[in-house]
Amino acid sequence: MLQIAPSTYYAAKSRAPSLRSRTDEATTAKIRTVHADNYGVYGVRKVHAELNRQGHRVARCTVHRLMKRAGLRGITRGKGPRTTVPGAAPDTRPDLVERSFAADAPNRLWVADITYIRTFAGWVYAAFVIDVFSRRVVGWQVSKSLRTDLALDALEMAVWNRQHVGRRIDGLVHHSDRGVQYLAVRYTQRLFEAGAVASVGSTGDSYDCQSSYTGSRKDRVVPAAAV
Repeated sequence: MLQIAPSTYYAAKSRAPSLRSRTDEATTAKIRTVHADNYGVYGVRKVHAELNRQGHRVARCTVHRLMKRAGLRGITRGKGPRTTVPGAAPDTRPDLVERSFAADAPNRLWVADITYIRTFAGWVYAAFVIDVFSRRVVGWQVSKSLRTDLALDALEMAVWNRQHVGRRIDGLVHHSDRGVQYLAVRYTQRLFEAGAVASVGSTGDSYDCQSSYTGSRKDRVVPAAAV
């Protein structure tokens, strides 16, 4: 056990707080205020930015040290659910698009994908089919599960929408990722029945669908009768 002289102990007890401790105390009070004013969701980065905006210049490492000492932390954004599960069976379908998302007429190239949406009741999943030429969502469906029916219902809506207005989709290229929903036998069979040609990109590549919607976009007016 370390021995300390009584005089050293009482000197430490009676010594005035150091400049650093006083500065830390004042900074911690400001940190608590910023953290509370923002509903306790701000982490180190945002608290540091807000302090500097208010004119209280302080190093980020200092904010990190003081927040840790005070037991303050921000809210971490949780990861969203996984929407693309690669199919187990081998897939020999070619990539007929190769990220060249352009079409010279309606019903020449469709792209399909699944995304997720946070609601008060929990996560829901949305499947959609987009016509690349007009960038119109021609089919969609929402569900709480990722079963094949989700993607298949969106495809059925797209096919019905085209047939309902007398449009044929023979030879249409249907592009998707390699998710298990699009590899399902029922989905592949429905494409064949509709006369569409299946094309696949990489697994869960959001760049494909995003490019199809924005990358080929041109400043043109599409007549309503053309879509």
